[in-house]
Amino acid sequence: MKYPIAIEPGDDSSSWGVVVPDLPGCFSASDVGIDDAIEQSKVAIELWIEVAIDQGQVIPPPQPIALHRKNKQFKGWVWAIVEIDPALLSDEIERVNISLPKKVLARLDAKARSLGETRSGYIAHLALTG
Repeated sequence: MKYPIAIEPGDDSSSWGVVVPDLPGCFSASDVGIDDAIEQSKVAIELWIEVAIDQGQVIPPPQPIALHRKNKQFKGWVWAIVEIDPALLSDEIERVNISLPKKVLARLDAKARSLGETRSGYIAHLALTG
């Protein structure tokens, strides 16, 4: 999935600002430069999507840059595209095979049981609450 971003140019005294027009309230910035601003926007988009999914919101699809360029708010800004892994949006179940020492697996299973979860559910819970 590719989201357009609007980048407000920075200089020695101001940060590079980034807005993701398709994701309300999604923004980032960088004091380092445009390349870092683009990387920071990717992090912001991924976090925005994660929170939206957790809150049961619909993720807006990306719109063409040409549509956003008509917005006078972004006059003089630089445009770029940030690619986001579509797996972030998928609820599809995928079977995986992992290898763990038996003592680790025993602890994992005991912890999952104590919380009333399955092994898979507990691992997913750990990953999502980190």
